[in-house]
Parts: sequence; C-alpha cells; structure tokens
Amino acid sequence: MSSRILVSLRIAAPPEVVFDAFVDDIALWWRPNTLFSFTPRSPGVMAFENRRLVERLPSGKVFEVGAVSVWERGERLVFGWRQAAFAPDMNTEVEVRFDAVGDETRVTVEHRGWDSVPGPHVARHGFPNTVFLARHGEWWRDLLAGLAARTNSVHLGAGDKGRS
Repeated sequence: MSSRILVSLRIAAPPEVVFDAFVDDIALWWRPNTLFSFTPRSPGVMAFENRRLVERLPSGKVFEVGAVSVWERGERLVFGWRQAAFAPDMNTEVEVRFDAVGDETRVTVEHRGWDSVPGPHVARHGFPNTVFLARHGEWWRDLLAGLAARTNSVHLGAGDKGRS
C-alpha cells in the first residue's frame, strides 16, 4: 500500500522493556491529538485490554480502536486502527517493531491502509494525501517521543533501585 506512515526512534532500553511500556503504560505516554481523535467525545484514556486497543471516554463508554492481531513481546505488535467515522470497509493497521540495536531498541511504527480511507473523508481533514500522511507521521513521532520519555523514566528508575 502506498498510503502509509513509517517512523522510528531509538530508545535506551531493551526491547522487552520498551514493549511493556508501549502496552502497559500507554495511558501515561499517549498524547491525544485533536486533529486525529478517534471519536467526537475524545480524548479518553488509551489501554490495551483483552487483545484490543481501546479508548475509555470520560462518559465511561469504551471505543474499540482495533483488535490486536499479533502480540510478540519484545518483537512485534500489530493492531487495527479505526476512527468512529470510518465505514466498515475502511481499515488501517499499525505494526510496531522492537529491534535491538546494541543497548537500545529501535521502535518502528508502520501505519498502513490509508488507501481504504477516501481523500474527502472527514478523517483526512481535506488535506492532500502527502500532507495528511506527513501530519499523521508527525503525531506518531510525538507519540514515540512520549514512549521514550516514559520508558527511560521507568527503565532508569528501575536501574537506580538498590543503589545507596
């Protein structure tokens, strides 16, 4: 598919630690973006629950962003990604890879399937395809920066335990 987003970032922690921060601490590092909200009632609190990514809205309702199709701890995570305004045939998918590079982990996000969302759809905000993908890519870079900050605080904090 040609309409995809691909971003990566190195984080100073082992792949299993980064993976765990990605899934267990998503509510702490996820930064909502009003331009790309899942529902008109967003933002809520993000969580991985029962093999799905969900947003718990302030009203108490739960919006399912997508089902998890691959869960390989420390290696790979793949899940669906839908906005509430998507038609049933509009499906995008996010694949997150966690690759060890020395003492660090390269986290790569590939968000694909945007060809299934027509150009005039509200989710694209009237942006031409290249602008839309660039803006969405910037958001993923910001999200990965939040993940890095969370992972580093937890990982470095764990490394400090037991020191006097």
